[in-house]
Amino acid sequence: MKMPSARGPVSAAVIDALARSPYDFALDPDRIDDEDLHLALFVLYELHYRGWDGVDDRWEWHPGLLALRSGLEARFEAQLYELVGAPAPAEDVTHALIALTSDSSGPSLSGYLRGRATWEQFREFATHRSVYHLREADPHTFAIPRLGGKAKAALIEIQLDEYGGGVLSRMHQEMFKDTMTALGLDTEYGRYVDVVPATTLANNNLMSLFGLHRRWRGALLGHLAAYEMTSTGPNRAYGNGLRRLGGDAAATRFYDEHVEADAVHEQIAAYDMCGSFCRAEPESAGDVLFGARCVLALDDRWAASILERWAAGESSLRE
Repeated sequence: MKMPSARGPVSAAVIDALARSPYDFALDPDRIDDEDLHLALFVLYELHYRGWDGVDDRWEWHPGLLALRSGLEARFEAQLYELVGAPAPAEDVTHALIALTSDSSGPSLSGYLRGRATWEQFREFATHRSVYHLREADPHTFAIPRLGGKAKAALIEIQLDEYGGGVLSRMHQEMFKDTMTALGLDTEYGRYVDVVPATTLANNNLMSLFGLHRRWRGALLGHLAAYEMTSTGPNRAYGNGLRRLGGDAAATRFYDEHVEADAVHEQIAAYDMCGSFCRAEPESAGDVLFGARCVLALDDRWAASILERWAAGESSLRE
């Protein structure tokens, strides 16, 4: 991935450091806004995925970068606690997840895309989502070695579908490239990190925060469950919206696949994965619901910001 442009002093310091060989890097920022915070976190997290062009892989576990990341994560976690509250003990997690994901009071970005969005607005939507979809499933895979028993088997079952059962053309990451191609977008991994706002980066950073810390394994499962349990309806709307705009079968295959697959995944995620995990580790049940609440709240905030910009006749992307 090509390194993005800095959005403040912290992301600038990180990007400048990564351009060189590892050295005694140290930084303890006093203040940081959301754009700077989430770009800096995204840049640091990407070291654990496919990395950055020209960046020495030894930076991945550099103590100075890890110390900085820990401080930035503390700020992000504080924002999450303020948004949804801290994790609390919970019972009957499966039915609590069903109740959480059945709430339709949030902004309906999928409804807008289905019936009103222009071609350019749909391209913008796909641009935002490309940051996640071009590495879809990867953050949640971090949980596999941290689980055992039925919960692990359920997660693997979901992930196998996400990775197309080992068939390249059926990997969801690859399917989304077909959608991007139909929309005239560049399919290079991470191509649009520079133009998406902090709300988009925050959605992606949430997965990495949960995925890279064993202590948040329950939250990562709750995150995945919320994704799977709220996927079928919106993806049907996305597919129909793209067909309305002239998209062909290749363009809509990614969305149509999710309508079919996630109708099954939502049951596996709620009962077999999260239910089994909470029976094995009841002390982590509150973390599962916390992860679900976080992703739903951040997605609602992201959708509202996009719809607000479009209502004002503006682009939802950064210049």
